[in-house]
Amino acid sequence: MNFKLKKIALGLATSLLALGCSETTNDGAYMAAQAPQDASVVWPKLDIAVKPNQAVEERVNEILAGMTLQHKVAQMIQPEIRDISVADMRKYGFGSYLNGGGAFPDNNKHATPQDWIKLAEDMYQAAIDDSQDGSTIPTMWGTDAVHGHNNVIGATLFPHNIGLGAANNPALIEQIATITAKEVMVTGIDWVFAPTVAVVRDDRWGRTYEGYSEDPQIVGEYSAAIVKGLQGSADGDFLSDQSVISTVKHFLGDGGTEKGDDQGDNLASEQQLFDIHAQGYVGGLSAGSQSVMASFNSWHGKKNHGNKYLLTDVLKEQMGFDGFVVGDWNGHGQVQGCSNESCPQAVNAGLDIFMVPTDAWKPLYENTIAQVEAGDISMARIDDAVKRILRVKVRAGLFDKPSPAKRPFSGKTELIGAKEHRDVARQAVRESLVLLKNNDGLLPLSPNQHVLVAGDAADNIGKQSGGWTITWQGTNNSNEEFPGGSSIYDGISEHVTAAGGKVSLSVDGRFEEKPDVAIVVIGEEPYAEGHGDRNNLDYQSGEKTDLALLKSLQDQGIPVVSVFISGRPLWVNAELNASDAFVAAWLPGSEGNGVAEVLMTDADGNVQYDFVGKLSYSWPKSSEQAVVNKGDTIYEPLLPYGFGLTYQDKSTLANNLDETVTFDADTLQNRKIFSGQLHKPWLMFLQSGEQSIDVESNAHQVGAVSYRTIDKSVQEDALKITLDGSANAGLRITSESNFREDLRPQMALESALSFNVNVLQSPTAPVMLSMICEVGLNEACTADLDITEMIAKLEPNSWQNVSIDLNCFKQQGMSFADLNTPFQLTSKGKAEFGIADIELVPHLAKHATISCQ
Repeated sequence: MNFKLKKIALGLATSLLALGCSETTNDGAYMAAQAPQDASVVWPKLDIAVKPNQAVEERVNEILAGMTLQHKVAQMIQPEIRDISVADMRKYGFGSYLNGGGAFPDNNKHATPQDWIKLAEDMYQAAIDDSQDGSTIPTMWGTDAVHGHNNVIGATLFPHNIGLGAANNPALIEQIATITAKEVMVTGIDWVFAPTVAVVRDDRWGRTYEGYSEDPQIVGEYSAAIVKGLQGSADGDFLSDQSVISTVKHFLGDGGTEKGDDQGDNLASEQQLFDIHAQGYVGGLSAGSQSVMASFNSWHGKKNHGNKYLLTDVLKEQMGFDGFVVGDWNGHGQVQGCSNESCPQAVNAGLDIFMVPTDAWKPLYENTIAQVEAGDISMARIDDAVKRILRVKVRAGLFDKPSPAKRPFSGKTELIGAKEHRDVARQAVRESLVLLKNNDGLLPLSPNQHVLVAGDAADNIGKQSGGWTITWQGTNNSNEEFPGGSSIYDGISEHVTAAGGKVSLSVDGRFEEKPDVAIVVIGEEPYAEGHGDRNNLDYQSGEKTDLALLKSLQDQGIPVVSVFISGRPLWVNAELNASDAFVAAWLPGSEGNGVAEVLMTDADGNVQYDFVGKLSYSWPKSSEQAVVNKGDTIYEPLLPYGFGLTYQDKSTLANNLDETVTFDADTLQNRKIFSGQLHKPWLMFLQSGEQSIDVESNAHQVGAVSYRTIDKSVQEDALKITLDGSANAGLRITSESNFREDLRPQMALESALSFNVNVLQSPTAPVMLSMICEVGLNEACTADLDITEMIAKLEPNSWQNVSIDLNCFKQQGMSFADLNTPFQLTSKGKAEFGIADIELVPHLAKHATISCQ
C-alpha cells in the first residue's frame, strides 16, 4: 500500500446536498437557527391519517381530571428495567418503562419469552394497582426492536435499515414491520422505538446503518410503510390487538451532524432541515405514528431536547402532531443548565416523557414536581404532556385491552422466529445484496464444484447481524445464541452439499486441496451508537489483514468472491482489486442463507435469484470522501447512488483502482488529548485501587492520588499528580461514556503518543503507561508499558518531551479500532509528576523516545 498524505483546504461547505441545497456554516444559516422565522414559512401542515376524535378527547379529559400532580409527573417518567422493581411501579405508577439494548428480564441475556411476558404482566398489574399511588392507569413497555425483536434470543432478525434501503421495496418493509410487531407482542410489549428515519450525510457516523438512504424520498416512503406495518392502517386495523405503537426517531437532523459526530451539531439551514432531514417525519407522521423520539444532536449549538421551536412550534403546532414526544437515553441531561436529575427546560420546550435510565429517575421525578409547584414549569404544560400520553394510550386501547399475558399473541412462542417470518427475512436479504463487481461473469457460482469459504464473518451470525443484536453493541454473541438462524457459510454449505459439490470452511484461507473458487466473507465488527463513529473510511486502516487474505488466494490462482459485511459504504479499493467479484451484503441479520440463494445457481445451473439491490448510499472513491451524496454539485463517487449490477450486466470496475490512502486535514494534524484542557471526546479520572473519580467533578483527591492544575508555559496549562504509595494509583484519560474510538488511521500514519513530563519526585516503584481497548461490551484489552527506565533518564524538575511509538502498544495486543483509554499512568509507589500536552503525533514513531519499528 502507498500512503499519500493529502492536505485539504477546510471550506465552509462539506458538500452540496440533494435538492440543490448546501449544508454550510454561514452566518445566515446560523441566524436562521438562532432566531427562527415563522414555522409556517418552511414547515407544512400535515394531513395526518389519524384524526382527532371527540370520544377519545372526552375520555382523556375525564382521566386527567382525576389525577394529582404526582400522578401526572409519573406519567412523564420512563425508567429502565434494570433500575426499577415491580414494587417501584406499584408505588409510583410510571407512565412507561423501557428495556435498553442489552437489558433483559432479571438481567438474564437468555431470558425466555415467558420471562419477558411475566415481567410485562407484573409491571402492568403493579401500574393499575391503586393501593399505594391511587392510580389505575396502565403503563407501556417500550423496546428498540429496530431490525426485528432484536433483544430476544431466537427472534427473526431482518437486515439493518441500510440493506433494506438497497432493496427499495416499501411493500416488503411494511411486511417486515408487521412481523416485528407480532414477535414483539408475543412478549407482552406495547411500544416499539422504530422507525429510525435519519438521512445520513456523512458516512463516518456510527449509526449510518440505521438510515435507509442518503435520499430523503426513500426515507419518507419507508417511514410511512413501517408505521403502517407496526400500528396498522389508520383507516383499518389501527392499533388493534395485532399492532404496537410506533416511534419516528430521532427528531431532528441526527444524520447530518458535522463530521458524522454522534450526538453532534447539525448546521443545516432551516429549509435544508425540512427538505433533507424531515421527510421521514412527513411520511411517518402522516401515516399516524403516535410517538416521536427527540434526538441527542444539536441544531446550531442548541440541543434538540431543549429546543422549543423544533419540538413545539414546528412539530406540534405547525405540523399538527398530537401524540407525545419521548426523550432519548438521558438526552435531557445534555440540555444547557440541566442534569439527568433535573431539567425543566426540556419539559418547557415540549418534551412529554423523560427517558431516564439509571437511578436518576427518582430525583428527576421529585425535582419535576417541585419545579411545577415553584412555577418553573406551568401546570398547563404538564397537562398538555399528560393529555398527549393518555391520548395515545386511549387510542391504543390500553385501558380496554386485556393485560399483557392475556393478549392474542402473548405467549405464542411459535411465532418467535417462525418459518414464515424467516422466509420474509431471507427475501429481504436477497433483495438487499448489491453486486459491485463481477469479472468475466464469475457469479453466479455452480454448486457442483469445490468451494472454499473463508473470512471471519463467514460463519458468524453475530457479526453479520451487527449492532442492536441481543446486546446493545451486538458484541459477545455466539452462533448458539441464534437458534433457527443461519450463517452465510451455512447457506453455502447447504447448497453445495445438496448439489454434490464440496465445501470447506477455513477462516484464514488455508487448505489442503486447492479449491475451484473461494468465497471470502469479511467486514466490520458489530457496533452501535457512539462506538461506531470513525474519522476515516479506509477499511481496516493500518491493519489490512483481510486484504492479505484476499491477495493470498488470488496469488494462488483461485477466483475470489468477496462478500462484504458493513454498516456503511467504506473505501475498499484495494480489496476490490483483490477480488474477482464483490458483493455489498450490509448487515443481513439472522438469515445468512439468503446470500447463497443469490450467489449460487441450482444444481442444474439455473439462476435462482438475480441481484436486484441498488446502492442507497454513494460509494466513496477515496478514504476521506465521507461526504458524497446524490445531488451534490460536485459529485464524484467511485460508484454512484443507484448502482448495482445484475447477472445480465457487464462488470465496469477496473482491477487497478487507486489504492493510495489519503487523509483529510483533521487526521493529518496532531490528535490532541490534553493541552491544559481535555479535548473531545476525552474525560479525565483519578484512580486509586478500585476507586475512580471524574476530575471534572472538581475532585482533587481519591485514595492514594491527588491532582491539581499547574503552570508550564501559561496559566494552568498542565497538571500535577501526587502518589503517596498506599495503593496502585494514577491518572486515566478515557473516552466519554466509554465509547470506543477508531484510531487505526494513526497507526497508518506511524504516529506516536507524545507528552511533556516534569519529574518532581522520582518514583519508588515501577511506572506503567497503559492503553485500554473495549473489544466487546464489558470485554477489555490492556497494553502496559513499563516506562520506569525512561523516567529515570529524565532530568528532575525540568519539563521534557517524551514519546512512545504506538506500535509498542499494538505489539502487546492493543486494538486501535476499539480504543477507549489512550493514556493511563499508574504506579504502586510514591511519585510526583507534572503532565502536559498529551497528543498523538503523526510520523513520529521511528523517532520516538521509545520506538518499536
